[in-house]
Parts: sequence; C-alpha cells; structure tokens
Amino acid sequence: MKEVPIWEKQNLTLEEAAAYSGIGINRLYEMTKDGSCPFVLWVGSKRLIKRKRFDQYIEQSFSI
Repeated sequence: MKEVPIWEKQNLTLEEAAAYSGIGINRLYEMTKDGSCPFVLWVGSKRLIKRKRFDQYIEQSFSI
C-alpha cells in the first residue's frame, strides 16, 4: 500500500503533527487537552489533528 505524504493527509496523529509543524508532542498534547481546541478530532480516545485548521491556527497565532 502506498503511503500518503503528511502534507496531503486531512488528519494527523500527534507524532505526524509534531514532525509537520516542528512543535513538540508534549506541547501538542497540552494544546489538545482543552475541549475548545479548534483543530482536535477525537476518535474514541485517540486524538487527531485537523491539518487545515491546525495550519490556520498557527498562521493566526503570535506564540504557542
């Protein structure tokens, strides 16, 4: 099966999001703990990062 590149995936794991953005896994974990996080998608107990919303969030943020 062919692997889909990170920049083409719609949702990313925390590890993929960390590699994609340069933000550490622990920081991403803390950011996504909040129930009002605009870019987290819960699949059961697994958290995924909505890549497009994550990109928008980073572009609008001054500091993380």
